[in-house]
Amino acid sequence: MTRQNFDLQLAHVKERLVNLAVMVNKLQEQSVKALADRDEELARDVIASDQQINQAQREIEETCLTLIASQQPVARDLRLIFSISMIGWELERMADHAKGVAVLAQRLADQPLLKPLIDVPRMAEIGRELLMGQVDAFMRGDVEMARNLAARDTEVDQLNDQVFRELLLIMITDPRTITRATYLLWVAHNLERFADRTTNIGERVVFLQTNTIVELND
Repeated sequence: MTRQNFDLQLAHVKERLVNLAVMVNKLQEQSVKALADRDEELARDVIASDQQINQAQREIEETCLTLIASQQPVARDLRLIFSISMIGWELERMADHAKGVAVLAQRLADQPLLKPLIDVPRMAEIGRELLMGQVDAFMRGDVEMARNLAARDTEVDQLNDQVFRELLLIMITDPRTITRATYLLWVAHNLERFADRTTNIGERVVFLQTNTIVELND
């Protein structure tokens, strides 16, 4: 394979990675909408769509392995291929967190919400912003952008703490709400983990550009 063809293959797999990120972004948005609207059918659609995410991730991983085996890339090319594969894996796990929200949305679909959903949708929104921002940073090779986005993960952590405190108070005040409150705590946890994984993508950006493994927001 000539260098030109190799570059074309890399460009193609990077495009597929971006498409996967868009799919995961939409899945997370729909899962929170299903929760807010108590839409059981939409929740089922989200859960079913997870298989498409898994397949897309496997195809990216297989392409990366093929490139490594057939081209024996070195230095930066090898870091790029490894980074693409690792980001694909992170995206698949983020889709699992979105699926987790959808499963909880199903369980809550026939019950009134304990409180207006304000912090939870905001957590989800920030998570989506961080996801697409980090993927953009990866495509641009922008280390500073990746670091700045990673710093925003604390916003999600703070909202998660706020949700925890409010739901804990509700459970203490009325023990009959424990099951519903616990489901919402799990929702917030899934969204917090979703945002955490965007930081892992940022770490791959730093690794690709500097050949240094770092932990952002350690």
